[in-house]
Amino acid sequence: MAFNMEDLDQGLAADFDSNLTGLGTELGTSAYNMSEVLAVFKQEEEEDGFQYILCAATSPAVKLSEETLTYLNQGQSYELKLKKLGNAQTYSGKVLKSNIRVLFHDKRLQYTEKEQMAEWRIQRPGDRILDIDVPLSYGVLQYTRSPIALNSVEVLWDPAKESTGTFIQVHCISTEFTPKKHGGEKGVPFRVQVDTFLHDQDTDTHLHSGSCQVKVFKPKGADRKHKTDREKMEKKSDRDKYQPSYEYTILSTCSYVTAVTSPVSAVYDTSVNSFHSSFENLLNTSSTSIETGTVVTPVPTNTPVPDVLDDHLPTDPLLPAATSQQTQEWLTRNRFAAYRKLFQNFTGADLLRLSRDDLIQILGPADGIRLNNALQDRHVRPRLTIYVCQESDQVYHAIYLDNPTAEDLKAKVALLYNVAITKISHIVRQITSGIRILVSDEMVQNLQDESSFSIEALKDEGRETYTVVLK
Repeated sequence: MAFNMEDLDQGLAADFDSNLTGLGTELGTSAYNMSEVLAVFKQEEEEDGFQYILCAATSPAVKLSEETLTYLNQGQSYELKLKKLGNAQTYSGKVLKSNIRVLFHDKRLQYTEKEQMAEWRIQRPGDRILDIDVPLSYGVLQYTRSPIALNSVEVLWDPAKESTGTFIQVHCISTEFTPKKHGGEKGVPFRVQVDTFLHDQDTDTHLHSGSCQVKVFKPKGADRKHKTDREKMEKKSDRDKYQPSYEYTILSTCSYVTAVTSPVSAVYDTSVNSFHSSFENLLNTSSTSIETGTVVTPVPTNTPVPDVLDDHLPTDPLLPAATSQQTQEWLTRNRFAAYRKLFQNFTGADLLRLSRDDLIQILGPADGIRLNNALQDRHVRPRLTIYVCQESDQVYHAIYLDNPTAEDLKAKVALLYNVAITKISHIVRQITSGIRILVSDEMVQNLQDESSFSIEALKDEGRETYTVVLK
């Protein structure tokens, strides 16, 4: 019996292709088409840009219209591949710098990121939010861990190399930033963002940014969550409305926040010009604009401010990486100069290892307790916190009152809007009926903690002062 070899080859190829189509369905944790995954990687030959791939599976319990969600285990090393797409010879002989960060996904937390990060630092002294697993990383020319920006690491890499990958570890879990600890499922989502620059000695030119949404669980928690999601999806009748689970997470292109100056998080622009309007601009709230991705943090200016505002300015914490010389300077700045000789050979890590009892035994009760509190970077919790915003804005700004009085509130509002306290004649509260009530010490003391108000300034007739209205 004669066979036509050309027909036979075509028939075998067709059978082989049809068998491959279902490969991901039977072996994967959730159904997906292998050709769709391969199509993503084919972009490498078609596009001229950058691609970042996090080697962690996405959740199958996310609707098609929503952004992917990736689960990570706390402290586990995950490979993050960095790749120049298209013609890599464009950057031949040049070095790229990628800044990898863990950010808040929730805008509400973005506005208070500085306070959230500072509180985490106090609770976890010596730990980092984001770290790099150096022994496992490959193709990296140099890496940098900032002792200040605990949520950021930087790597230098050569785009002409065939492959570059850095293994990252996230050490904070999503439930650490929730008011009530319900467990991993109730935790807040984070963002893993990569910003790539053309590295130069004088300046860095931004080239591309990508990010993805993640949740971080306690060790093995991400695996349990994946199992729960798969079981939940198997019971759904409308599974076609949900995304399949992919083995890898491809970071989506995103915008880059140009100002990276925050001393705690190194994410948001906290300069005066980034947001602070003059008090006069508060009269016309429609003229005030907020740059996307910035957060308001009251920054002292040349405007005279009452002394009460300087009572609780935070001191800089002593870092474990501090040298003996830096430790000596820290002791002087924090009024422990008398003990410089005693600790002359101590590094930051040496001093931080001393317990409260050790310090009391060495320095005596008074200075021992004081030094222990300074090392732990403890700050006095404000007695009252309120949130205010301009009527046309959605961004609220925290005002912390250590002394809940009308005068303290007036001083903090003056600081927020960069105006002398003498410019504010009164603060009144407008209730739902429209009646305005003068804010007294007793009213401030009876405000509910974390109350929120919209704020308006009304110019006093015939005077250069203003009445502030809380609504």
